[in-house]
Amino acid sequence: MLYIDYPSWLKPEIIPGLPIRWYAMMYLVAFGITYILFRYQVKKRGLPITKEQTGNFFTFVIVGLLIGARILGTLGYDPEGYYWRQPWMIFWPFRDGQFGFSGLSYHGGLIGALVAAIIYARWKKIDLLDWADMVAYGVPLGYTFGRIGNFINGELYGRVTTAPWGVLFPNAAKLPVRESWVREVMAQTGIGDDAVVNGMVNLPRHPSQLYEAFSEGILVFLIFWLVFSRREWFKGFYLASYIILYGVARFVVEYFRTPDKGMDFPIMLDPGAVIDATGNIITSHLVVSPWNFTTGQIYSFLMILGGTILFFVLANRKSDKASGPLQNKN
Repeated sequence: MLYIDYPSWLKPEIIPGLPIRWYAMMYLVAFGITYILFRYQVKKRGLPITKEQTGNFFTFVIVGLLIGARILGTLGYDPEGYYWRQPWMIFWPFRDGQFGFSGLSYHGGLIGALVAAIIYARWKKIDLLDWADMVAYGVPLGYTFGRIGNFINGELYGRVTTAPWGVLFPNAAKLPVRESWVREVMAQTGIGDDAVVNGMVNLPRHPSQLYEAFSEGILVFLIFWLVFSRREWFKGFYLASYIILYGVARFVVEYFRTPDKGMDFPIMLDPGAVIDATGNIITSHLVVSPWNFTTGQIYSFLMILGGTILFFVLANRKSDKASGPLQNKN
């Protein structure tokens, strides 16, 4: 098998004809798992935190997450400047007569969630770092299901690949057969001329959504669960570690993920690797050079930098030496 056909039975809608999609359901599952793991830690440590307090905190943080994700998703990934010129449209669900509320950014969601958590902590006088650690401990496993939702939606697919696990996503952008590298991939993957329509052809892509589900989700969760939980850490350890580990995993996966439309590579230290003979930037093909960086990699680098600074600042606060998420404070 030279590539994998995207399952024809896999549809975005849970029930055909109804506006209930797996994508939204998976994010509800993600929030639910994070909530359950938070409550598990509360019970394990015997903390006096009620379900009502937990629910209020999660609601506040999720609202902040959605606001931050939408703001950066529109303003940060807007090559046309549409939302910069009309900022009042950021939260309007329609664009050009169509439902267009699709721009969400994980990095923006993280910022929004942190801001909301800080505001809530000051308002309710709770231990922000302790609560944030317990949330961060469960987020990776929940996040896994969010990326599975992206796969079911057939979106955020990766760059073209000749790997045998490459997936032929039906909604992936078609590519011109006139390009020599496209014909080479067709030959290597066994895609014949019968697949060409109007000079365009669909090619196998990296299932980058699943790469992210594993690396940013399952792997980080296992590191927390099997390695970090074996000893006590300072308050904020899991929060800072999550920011760093997610940033590293996302930075690596971005090499396999198709850059966002119109954003291409804001930083190109090796332009020869992504510019074809006609001067066009190739965003679909796997970039062989590690020196061309996407917008997502720039944001991820800032995450790594910010998480590292936070880590060392919190590590040196002796008064905050305390238990980890699964350790009893008493």
